[in-house]
Amino acid sequence: MSTFRFQALGKASSRKPVSFEETNKKSEIFGSNVFNDKAMRQFLTPDAYKAVKSAIEHGTKIDRKIADYVAMGMKEWALTKNVTHYTHWFQPLTGTTAEKHDAFFETSFDGSDPVEKFGGSQLVQQEPDASSFPNGGIRNTFEARGYTAWDPTSPAFIFGSTLCIPTVFVSYTGEALDNKTPLLRALSAIDAAATEVAKYFDKNVKKVTPTLGWEQEYFLVDAALANSRPDILATGRTLLGHTSSKGQQLDDHYFGSIPTRVLQYMRELEYECMLLGIPVKTRHNEVAPGQFELAPIFEETNLAVDHNSLLMDVMQKVAERHDFKVLFHEKPFKGVNGSGKHNNWSLATDTGVNLLSPGKTPMSNLQFLTFFINTIKAVNNYEELLRASIASASNDHRLGANEAPPAIISVFIGQQLTKVLAELEGVTKGKLSPKEKTDLKLNVVGKLPDVLLDNTDRNRTSPFAFTGNKFEFRAVGSSANCAVSMTTLNSIVAKQLIDFKKEVDALVEKKDLKKDEAIFNILREYIKETKNILFEGDGYSEAWEKEAKKRGLSNHKTTPKALKAKVSKEAVKLFEELGVMNHVEVEARYEIELEEYTKKIQIEGRVLGDIARNHVIPTAIKYQNTLIENVKGLKEIFGKDFEKIAKEQIGLIKEISEHIEGINRNIDAMIEERKKANNLNSAEKMAEAYCDKVKPYFEIIREHSDKLELLVDDEMWTLTKYRELLFVK
Repeated sequence: MSTFRFQALGKASSRKPVSFEETNKKSEIFGSNVFNDKAMRQFLTPDAYKAVKSAIEHGTKIDRKIADYVAMGMKEWALTKNVTHYTHWFQPLTGTTAEKHDAFFETSFDGSDPVEKFGGSQLVQQEPDASSFPNGGIRNTFEARGYTAWDPTSPAFIFGSTLCIPTVFVSYTGEALDNKTPLLRALSAIDAAATEVAKYFDKNVKKVTPTLGWEQEYFLVDAALANSRPDILATGRTLLGHTSSKGQQLDDHYFGSIPTRVLQYMRELEYECMLLGIPVKTRHNEVAPGQFELAPIFEETNLAVDHNSLLMDVMQKVAERHDFKVLFHEKPFKGVNGSGKHNNWSLATDTGVNLLSPGKTPMSNLQFLTFFINTIKAVNNYEELLRASIASASNDHRLGANEAPPAIISVFIGQQLTKVLAELEGVTKGKLSPKEKTDLKLNVVGKLPDVLLDNTDRNRTSPFAFTGNKFEFRAVGSSANCAVSMTTLNSIVAKQLIDFKKEVDALVEKKDLKKDEAIFNILREYIKETKNILFEGDGYSEAWEKEAKKRGLSNHKTTPKALKAKVSKEAVKLFEELGVMNHVEVEARYEIELEEYTKKIQIEGRVLGDIARNHVIPTAIKYQNTLIENVKGLKEIFGKDFEKIAKEQIGLIKEISEHIEGINRNIDAMIEERKKANNLNSAEKMAEAYCDKVKPYFEIIREHSDKLELLVDDEMWTLTKYRELLFVK
């Protein structure tokens, strides 16, 4: 009997829900562990408060003397909550967050005069070792300086007994070594570009803020069962395992009653989120058994990205208290849906208008159409770059499967809006007659408030869909940092809006057109130019793949191919022109992501070989020996007639031998391909070799192993099975 597996099953089956009682309303505790506006008003001097608010709202720098007062107030607030340490909390290019804790406690050189100390210099800047994080060659080991610098636009928060200060992370020479710095630059770029266009319609607009609402999908597995699977612990997914007889075929888990253990976990998770100011609102069962989703209220993009990164950490810590393991991998189980992180994106003005929401007048709807069509144009121009922004080894497993969009980037807008664009395309080019102006505004633009309440059915196969008042970027993976895709999306839209304004202004000046006429003329041309990117049908169909190829759309199904768009001349020019990243920062990220891809496949290959040879094969041989002993006994009893009587057992013995041989042969071949790949002289070639030469062996080895799982006595099988992992009790 497989003792470890059955011990884990015993623990999992005897679990009781961990009790958790909420003593306060969510509205009463929301943000109580955040140095928010309320806390700043209480603990900061008026000058310090004004300086921080100005930095948040206008991007002004905070004087070092004022920083001392801010630090003092922040420390006093933290001490009232029994905080002992502080840290600069940042997002290096590892895909996770990082922190180094320092105590407030200090003494003089002789050990006397103990005091809690925290000044402006500690608040504003620290110096972690930059060479120890992925840097793509920006920092050498002997040039290790890197700096974390306070980001006042994202409020400090308390987690446990530590004051966490959100920061950027840059090199000694100023290059971004994190995900936050390029995001902040992209947000600044789109603010400037969108504000200028918004002033066509309302001169009172002074700021445009990109908003983000992420939807976090995840799996929960009992901790004991997860610990019994070396592949889950090392890679976040199951590399082996036959699909369960019952999976998601009946759709009975989706939106079903939440299991009691899971509900208690969710309640405590939501409580922790409330303390941290993460405005989570929606929770439910997802399609696959053991899969769930959490979604918040929309926020400013930088804060939303920080909150999602923080949430993923909080989810793991709360899960430990409930004896769960959270899996963020995009495809942890074969044969059931994987997990995404849909990024719902829009633009909001400081006058309270959602620029991607239709209004109640023709003019407000012309504004909507302007930003709507420009976003489509941006995606059309940079579809390869947008695809590259969600590329990863783990997301490759999900894209194009029957629960996620395909690797082909397209835009879904629905039948009603397709009709509106068709009508707008038919508008006469040039100056409009008074009647044409009236017909256009009333017949096309003026209709929008009515048709967009529920403009169409949803298209789950679309990677980038308009959903009434926002675009939903559905292709983002569940383990991803939202900053990467949001940096790209906001950058390409900023670039497009800049180009649009230049075209409008030039047309008004050269052709002596009214502003509205110039806008209509340019939007009309954009509609013609972007038809290739619009698609309303089934994104999973072979017909769409063929059609997309005819249209000239990219279809990069693997990360090494997709990532090349990041270092194209167009991409480098885009980021440099906007000041989002220079060519060094772009190339460094390309190098890092290639290396990350290679290392993940390398680790999976090693783990797969280890499990197959140290778990699967020995177990198969043990069961085979049992069968051999059985056949020997039958021969002793039945003599020459034993072959007929033992036919099934002999067949099983042969079948097991074939699968064992298949596993060993393919592991040897995989190792040889790994050796060849490791000797290649570039990150690009190595990643391609791991993708094209090493990874294909995974499925072959898995197939042989999964066949053995069905043949071997259940009590001998050492690996916890899908039917045990997926169904939370």
